[in-house]
Amino acid sequence: MQRIIAPCTFRFREKASVFLTELHPAADPEARAAVLGLVRKREYDASHHCSAWREAATGSQGADDDGEPSGTAGSPMLRVLEGEDLVDLLAVCSRWFGGTKLGTGGLVRAYTEGIQGAVAEARAQGLLAEVRVWRQGAFAVAPELAHLPYAVLGAFPQAEVLGQEFGPEGALVRFRLPPGDVAALETAWRERSRGGRVQWE
Repeated sequence: MQRIIAPCTFRFREKASVFLTELHPAADPEARAAVLGLVRKREYDASHHCSAWREAATGSQGADDDGEPSGTAGSPMLRVLEGEDLVDLLAVCSRWFGGTKLGTGGLVRAYTEGIQGAVAEARAQGLLAEVRVWRQGAFAVAPELAHLPYAVLGAFPQAEVLGQEFGPEGALVRFRLPPGDVAALETAWRERSRGGRVQWE
């Protein structure tokens, strides 16, 4: 997975219509709404502001044709984001209609070209960065076994301890690690703790 670290734009013309595609960092609904509001205000005279987005933390994604024929704008844009495995961003393509209709196939090609151009521009400018999506969890153990979570996590080089809490019933050790290590960690913990389960957040 990759995310964009700064805004990037790509503009082109297709049969008198002008397309301006922008990629913006936006990892949550509030950030996406703010970006879209800004673009709509700045490019107030555009005919459409079509968009697509993907979010790493929740795995959710979406698209909006903003008045273009259904499936001709937002969906093609989203397919490019999926193909490039880009997350935590909002892609907006503003279109100024030039008087010549492009047809559904032409619109799909134009919006696809716009976002492909923006992604290529972002890559050329070094604006794409790798994303590490972590799974967070916790071990709950009796006081006399407070050392056990650290012994198990020590076998996973990329695991990080986030904190620990001690109470009358024992210790709670919170951690995170790459998703690829989840199954192996669960197995290791089950064996070392004699049937214990990982508490995933």
